[in-house]
Amino acid sequence: MSAPRNKRYSRRRSTTEAWLNAALLGGRVAAWSYRLGLHGRFGVTRHTVALPPERRLPEPLKIAFASDFHAGPSTHPAIFDDLFAQMAIELPHVLLLGGDYVSGPAHYAEVLMPRLSACHPPCGKFAVFGNHDLSTDDMQLTQMFSRAGVHTLVNRALTLPAPFDSVSICGMDDPWTGAPDAAATFAGAAATRVLLMHAPDGLLMLDRQRYDIGFAGHTHGGQIALPNGTPLLMPQGPLSRPFYYGRFPVPANGDLIVSRGVGCGNIPVRINADPELVICTVQ
Repeated sequence: MSAPRNKRYSRRRSTTEAWLNAALLGGRVAAWSYRLGLHGRFGVTRHTVALPPERRLPEPLKIAFASDFHAGPSTHPAIFDDLFAQMAIELPHVLLLGGDYVSGPAHYAEVLMPRLSACHPPCGKFAVFGNHDLSTDDMQLTQMFSRAGVHTLVNRALTLPAPFDSVSICGMDDPWTGAPDAAATFAGAAATRVLLMHAPDGLLMLDRQRYDIGFAGHTHGGQIALPNGTPLLMPQGPLSRPFYYGRFPVPANGDLIVSRGVGCGNIPVRINADPELVICTVQ
């Protein structure tokens, strides 16, 4: 078995996480925040993608995308119930997971696994890692995902079953804490390519590879924003602010959809940056 790939985990980071857990009273502050509505109002954002006529699918492909769970003391697990309850209503063909499953040790992700195991999209569940995941034991996360029936994609593509076997999910590693490899990510991909990555900065690593629609998270939409959505807090990365939330045209490529994500990073509060499930229908 390979060793964990984390580059940033240290005794200092472990101490910081322990202090954060203590400050948040082991999740009790997040519970109060959720009950007061300070995790934001969970919702669904919808997009459609029209492929060229020569690559039109036999029937519309419904993709669900969720990112930035941040399981741990800063996020109350009830928000995950909201997410998967909506997933049961939407009945997507495929579920894409955009990384940052924990804020802290990998075992925090255990709270997600029963919910993921009970979710059965017919074309599969696929995940990439974010910077928080690669700051802890990513191998432990991979094992959890495997038991929950989730395919972890590290610079590789997997093609969906019929009738969507002209579509591949292409998962690229996190641009800053991972080892992104665009050529490997798209190697063997089918004619229609869905790019799955954690941060918008993955666009900088594409090396002229083509995709039809891309998904990213990482930004939380700022997590705390002005009433017009302008973010006040932004994570690392040169593309985090220009691609902070929404759907963006990318020159010579498909659009990129950037989600606000689901959970709360570090502080258990979202203001004007509501959590969401993204539903994208590819036709």
